[in-house]
Amino acid sequence: MTAPTARPRHRGTGHGGVFLAFEGGEGCGKSTQVPLLAGWLRGRGHRVRTTFEPGDGVLGQAIRAIVLDPANTELSDRAEALLYAADRAQHVTTTIAPALAAGQIVITDRYVDSSLAYQSAGRGLPFAEIAHISAWATEGLVPDLTVVFDVPVEIALARVRGRAAVDRLEAESQAFHERVRQCFRSLAAADPTRYLVLDATASRGSLAAQIAGAVEALLGTEQVDSGVSP
Repeated sequence: MTAPTARPRHRGTGHGGVFLAFEGGEGCGKSTQVPLLAGWLRGRGHRVRTTFEPGDGVLGQAIRAIVLDPANTELSDRAEALLYAADRAQHVTTTIAPALAAGQIVITDRYVDSSLAYQSAGRGLPFAEIAHISAWATEGLVPDLTVVFDVPVEIALARVRGRAAVDRLEAESQAFHERVRQCFRSLAAADPTRYLVLDATASRGSLAAQIAGAVEALLGTEQVDSGVSP
């Protein structure tokens, strides 16, 4: 796949927080790292809001039940893409934007890049169309840093399929998940100053240390309300 272009670049207006997104394929370990980073930041006096997609909030839970239920075999690719966009629009409006406006550090487990990877690269929908509806849904809000957890598909799927049950996306073919992985890598390669790509086969401690170092460097250039008086 060619390097993606024509992406929204502004982070939105008027927020004083820092926006971090964790991305990657199934079984990459990103969800394990969210609370580790949040705890590290809180230990340094920062106010942190952790969240996830799809499904954070009442509306999000309903959408999550639809898009991930293996029984929904007739859900069309375009309907799936629009449901994710709807979840994201609600997520930004009710959770992410208010937390950023309050000066918090927001860490989200999945964001726009997941739609680009899964619904465009995975499903084969036009990249420009998915990018457009995602930008519209989020009002152009782009993370300050996106961490991509990269792991070979065969390793990731072995992790996932060792669970008691798999969802609609986890059950897709290895070829599907390989397209998803390569899209995440291409997105990062196209904008290297805003991405941190990690070898997700590394130990949990090693990954946590690399993420903390990158976030510490980012915070050195951002004005963040720590909630602690000087």
